[in-house]
Amino acid sequence: MKPFDSNTNGRDTRRFDVTLAGDTNLDLLMYGLPEQLPCERELLANDMAIRIGGSGAITAHNLAALGNKVGFITTSPGDEFGKLCQTELQQAGVDLSRCVPVLDTGTGVTVHLQHKELRHMLTYAGATFQLSFDRLDRNYLADSRHFHMSSYYLQRALTTHIPELFSTLKSTGLSISLDPNDDPEQTWDRSILDSLEFVDVLMPNEREACRIAGEEDLERAIRMLRGRVPLLIVKRGARGASAFTRDEEWHESAEETRVVDAVGAGDSFNAGFLHGFIRRWPVQRALALGNRAGALSTTRSGGTTAFRNSDSIEALMLAART
Repeated sequence: MKPFDSNTNGRDTRRFDVTLAGDTNLDLLMYGLPEQLPCERELLANDMAIRIGGSGAITAHNLAALGNKVGFITTSPGDEFGKLCQTELQQAGVDLSRCVPVLDTGTGVTVHLQHKELRHMLTYAGATFQLSFDRLDRNYLADSRHFHMSSYYLQRALTTHIPELFSTLKSTGLSISLDPNDDPEQTWDRSILDSLEFVDVLMPNEREACRIAGEEDLERAIRMLRGRVPLLIVKRGARGASAFTRDEEWHESAEETRVVDAVGAGDSFNAGFLHGFIRRWPVQRALALGNRAGALSTTRSGGTTAFRNSDSIEALMLAART
């Protein structure tokens, strides 16, 4: 990789609206399973789907579907699962020209066992763990108006360098957002707080906000986190979403819809909110688009399927203008 150049481009001439670095995997969804999953039994699902997954990949895909210029660095194992994911991202318009080849590990897979309301999620992380700092093209990531990262706790080869990455990108004039997602180890390493110094928009759900803040009470967690970042977004599922600065707050109710599954709904919210954020929309308007995008995601299986329907996207953006 060539040396990083902090004067790569001016804000008005940058190549991308949003760049991302993060995870891509394949989602296998099984529907209609019983609430209890006894061992040594053959349990029958009533439907299944195979979709592109990974919080980073879903956010990148749906940002592109909304009309943004998107560049995404993720691992590229070269297996059939990886090729399937890359084809779908490229068809949406996501640029993958700086992906990181990985030869000895396959594409990650998440199995979603869907029950009536809740789900089990079983993940083989695969190549996700091999996205390292020294293989990121930082000039490419900086050639953008905004940088977004998802799945902080899955970036095992990158985690210790995330503050450095954020600092480097911040110095070129980008705004930065972070969706921490879940910590599979449930240790909730507090070193994430070092990265927040450079984050403009932190986007956890309620549970993640409490774990990151080290608080059992959500209101105390919000008070702590809103003092650390310029804008805190808390995703609240069926209760909508809220946004907080140090001095102001906004709340937006969820959209009513018929839910197929909630896979990728938070990532789709991210795409909708960031579409408005980088265009300097008022926070309430960006929240509303985030909620609509998240709701749209739930109407089809997986996190990206609904965003491949041009009529749905047109209706979504029409609602955003009203």
